[in-house]
Amino acid sequence: MPIRFKNLAVLVLLALTAALVSAQDVLLKPFALGSKGPGDRAQKVEATKAALIAAGFTVAGSYDPYANTSVIVVSNDELKSTAGKSTHGGFGAAQRIAVVKVKDEVQVSYTNPTYWANAYRMAGNLKDTSEKLQAALGKVDEFGARGLTSAQLRKYHYTIGMEYFDEPSTLAEYDSHEEALKAVEAGLMAGKHGVTKVYRVDIPGKKEVLFGVAMKGEGGNKNMDDSYLMSEIDFRDIKSAAHLPYDLLVSDRKVLALYARFRIAISFPDLSMMGANSFMNIMQSPEAIRKALVLTVGGRD
Repeated sequence: MPIRFKNLAVLVLLALTAALVSAQDVLLKPFALGSKGPGDRAQKVEATKAALIAAGFTVAGSYDPYANTSVIVVSNDELKSTAGKSTHGGFGAAQRIAVVKVKDEVQVSYTNPTYWANAYRMAGNLKDTSEKLQAALGKVDEFGARGLTSAQLRKYHYTIGMEYFDEPSTLAEYDSHEEALKAVEAGLMAGKHGVTKVYRVDIPGKKEVLFGVAMKGEGGNKNMDDSYLMSEIDFRDIKSAAHLPYDLLVSDRKVLALYARFRIAISFPDLSMMGANSFMNIMQSPEAIRKALVLTVGGRD
């Protein structure tokens, strides 16, 4: 090979390698701010739902976890098909959108699909979903963390001794997938332990169903309450309410949930371990959440 062509081949290889390294080094953040400004929150919720539907999303459910805050949950074909291609990928079968009134402005924010696809080790980066969310809701900026690379997200845990994505809690196990689904639906309908259904997304071609749940502390059990939890950790000017709702996954015969030390930390990776507005303030919440979910789906604690 002539020297000039050999040098050209080397340069092309170096450029491709640099591009790959650069892509891997992109810092991803958990949420995107679509818009903020004056307006009526209720009207903005309806307008947001309409925009999402027009962009090809299905609204799986919505709820108001506390005052001045609405959360909308959506799915689409890309989310569901990608969710079915990896172990427990069903946790990523939906995206969450928050509409929050903060003083005199309404903020519309949403989960960043690429961030969550990597956090949940999915077989794809949900590029189409990202583009459709941005087209429907806008994108001012990403927020919620200093940022993590895709490689960091795929092996994320908050600190030594804390859970990874592939270490979910088994809440209950049944003799069949159908029996597991029946137990979950019944438990959420009863709501005896402060846990009720927000949405359900079925993963096509796989015995996997994702549920989103609202959590309301009962009998003074504030530690599992959506409102209490977010009052402690969602303290910045731009709100991260799209962290909610909490989710559980019926995977074949098992009912699973990401342990809260992972599920909360992946939404708030920069949250301090100690001090004001820190994980120390909610140290009892992970077990309180797990126990409430176990009781709800008919498991044994």
